[in-house]
Amino acid sequence: MKRFRLWPQSLVGQIIILVAIALFVAQAINFGLLLRERNRVDLTSQTAPVVYRVINALDARADRRPDRRGDGDRERRNIEFSTIRPVLDGKPRPDVQARAQAMFDDIGLTVHSVAAAEDSRIAPVRRWEQIRSRATGEAMRDRRVGRLSLAVEYEPGKWVTTEARIGNRPARFGGWLIGQTLILYGIVLLPLLWVGSRLARPLKQLTGSAQQFARTGAADPVDERGPGDVRDLTMAFNAMRARIIAMLDEKDRMLGAIGHDLRTPLASLRVRTESVEDEGERARMSETIDEMNRMLEDILSLARAGRSTEAAQKVDLAALADAVVEDFIELGSPVDLADSDRAVAFARPQQIRRALRNLIENAIVYGDRAHVTVLHEDGAIRIAVADEGPGIAEDRMEEMLEPFTRLEGSRNRETGGAGLGLALVRAIMAEHQGELRLANRPQGGLEASLVLPA
Repeated sequence: MKRFRLWPQSLVGQIIILVAIALFVAQAINFGLLLRERNRVDLTSQTAPVVYRVINALDARADRRPDRRGDGDRERRNIEFSTIRPVLDGKPRPDVQARAQAMFDDIGLTVHSVAAAEDSRIAPVRRWEQIRSRATGEAMRDRRVGRLSLAVEYEPGKWVTTEARIGNRPARFGGWLIGQTLILYGIVLLPLLWVGSRLARPLKQLTGSAQQFARTGAADPVDERGPGDVRDLTMAFNAMRARIIAMLDEKDRMLGAIGHDLRTPLASLRVRTESVEDEGERARMSETIDEMNRMLEDILSLARAGRSTEAAQKVDLAALADAVVEDFIELGSPVDLADSDRAVAFARPQQIRRALRNLIENAIVYGDRAHVTVLHEDGAIRIAVADEGPGIAEDRMEEMLEPFTRLEGSRNRETGGAGLGLALVRAIMAEHQGELRLANRPQGGLEASLVLPA
């Protein structure tokens, strides 16, 4: 079971996520700047009326004349002069104090002290509200409005106090900003998705072709499409593929020629051994020639691993194992097979047969006896071959899978081949997307397993 990952693994997915995060951060910064500017504008809009009234009242007091705008009486109703520090009702507003002080400084009016406070009051009922209430029959509800009070010490010991109505609703630009963000995501991410899909399709085909080539040693050429960089990569891959296939074909032809040229003198040597009068010497020579033939066949098979000409098909591995074991039993070899259910897999039967024969031969030669079992495990089929020998040291397991590696001391080998058996089995398993496993048995001996996908 694969572990769930929030971060996408594909290149296109990572690019889209990074761009989306970058847009989110940019919009968050934009939101912060807008909020800061909106708060500054709101603060100025709240502070400006009371500052204006104070300046207008001080100018009128200095000039000893009514307000030039004609509403001096109404303005003066909201102005109070006193010689003691006034007590303002409500919550102190230091931000308004600072802003008012800055505004006074900007116009060159020197003040000694500024105090500001905000409270909430019930607004008086207006005439049009009374008319609407009588016409509709609805009861009038009290409306609370915010009032901002400002006290300014314009001369030592002299204060002027005024107040003004302020809005109490928060700024409504969050929805607009969310809509702007969604539109921005659409403008940026939709074309990016199109470009990403155009980039991902040839890369996916290229990956599939490379994986197929790694499994089988052959793959179809990749269509040269997509952006220029991807087309260049595809062209380079196709050229490399063609070159490697040509080299592999040349290697197969060379191996075939070597095999043919070596088998001819070996056959000649076998004929000449018949003229040797000493039976013991003749038998030893024949065994040597047989060993050379087996070694040659193993070397050629290992060199051709991954480029088998045998077609894969559905195979009952239990029946195949039974046939191989019967061949050994007919030769008098100590081999037994445990009863097992039908086990069907997609495989190359001759290669699996050879791999199983190699494991059984090793078990008989180095472990005295072979016990074969076919098992179903976690969506795979495992053919286990156990022996009764001393096993292999844990730190030498991987080494034993390498070509031309022998471990006579730990396996009690009096003699042996070239050390190609396990390497060949591993190559066959790799061609089947399977695995060769080696493990020491708790009761003694080694267990070698062929694991194939079901």
